[in-house]
Amino acid sequence: MGPNRICDFANCDMPRLKADSKGGCREGLNFAILLFMVCFMRKPDSLLPDASLMPGQRLRARGAASNAAGRFETQARARLEDGWDLPEEERLLATDVRLERPRSALSYNRSPDLPFDRSVNPYRGCEHGCIYCFARPSHAYLNLSPGLDFETKLIARPGIAAVLAEELRARAYRVATVALGTNTDPYQPCEAEHRLMRQVLEVLAAFRHPTAITTKGALIERDLDILAPMAAQGLLRVGISVTTLDAGLSRRLEPRAPSPARRLQMIRRLTEAGVPVRVMVAPVIPGLTDPELDQILAACREAGAQGASWIALRLPREVSPLFQDWLARHVPERAAKVMARVREMHGGRDYDADWGRRMRGTGVWAGLIAQRFDKAVARLGLAKAMPPLRCDLFAPPPRAGDQLSLF
Repeated sequence: MGPNRICDFANCDMPRLKADSKGGCREGLNFAILLFMVCFMRKPDSLLPDASLMPGQRLRARGAASNAAGRFETQARARLEDGWDLPEEERLLATDVRLERPRSALSYNRSPDLPFDRSVNPYRGCEHGCIYCFARPSHAYLNLSPGLDFETKLIARPGIAAVLAEELRARAYRVATVALGTNTDPYQPCEAEHRLMRQVLEVLAAFRHPTAITTKGALIERDLDILAPMAAQGLLRVGISVTTLDAGLSRRLEPRAPSPARRLQMIRRLTEAGVPVRVMVAPVIPGLTDPELDQILAACREAGAQGASWIALRLPREVSPLFQDWLARHVPERAAKVMARVREMHGGRDYDADWGRRMRGTGVWAGLIAQRFDKAVARLGLAKAMPPLRCDLFAPPPRAGDQLSLF
């Protein structure tokens, strides 16, 4: 009997077998049937609802299976049985979008291993629900869980386009490529209603500002009327992230993101419109998705991608336990192998946050993935670095009442 069973033959307090006059064991038979039902018809621990879920909560198409409190919280909520055997009314955990008035639009960073120093994020949290998302811990700053809260309690920032316009007009502003989609996806499902990304793009196009977009959302095709003219001026490039070509695995890893086939179609439509596209094989999960590296690059090249990059799986802070729980639920036979490879790439830890190592890792496995990537992009003719975007066209558009220039 395994240690995870709720019954233990050595310690269970059950009646001993009693033989009747015919030598039968009626009580023993009843006990055996009961024991079988309790011990062997029970769901494995990895499939039981997490204690952080409230009674009656039902999940559908969600990456995380728990809603544990963030690292800054002093209290935690857990489900406890009160002894009343009453049926709970099941309710589907829905997405809730709250509004925030932004005080600033541009976020600056000084990370030496990032190709940009400023970004704009119209949303906080992401309904795509990618279990591996490195941005999950940022939800803890909002007193929300990096688990299910990250993908169900979203923050939209209406008015961010107007704030961005004012920041771009500042005399001290110096133009450089602005990145969109660096923390959470700007083309996640709620963008269809709020249209904040489109408003931001309209401002950037009016200022002729160089822009780099990272997304896996199919809503980007809606904005081709803005993107194509910007690309024609050398002001825009797009990165489409592709983790796997296996639709079933993608559905479990990224439950509300477009399928791999749909992302290939996005690449094709963007390139046909003249938008330069880079495929981002991210994250590469050792022991799970790394065997697909060559096939992903070949499929994206055939769809029209011009460049490629890769990033190793990153498991900062709360992402590590969430991802390990996902492994136990969806691919238990690979869980130990995947985490062993991850730790080999991060110096024995779940994650190494040092600059220069956090994106690619170190060691034998990181080196092998890098070699395979380099050989594949060389064979397929994919660029490892995209051409720089133009900064010389930047010019704030005149406003009503502004004095016009003589030249």
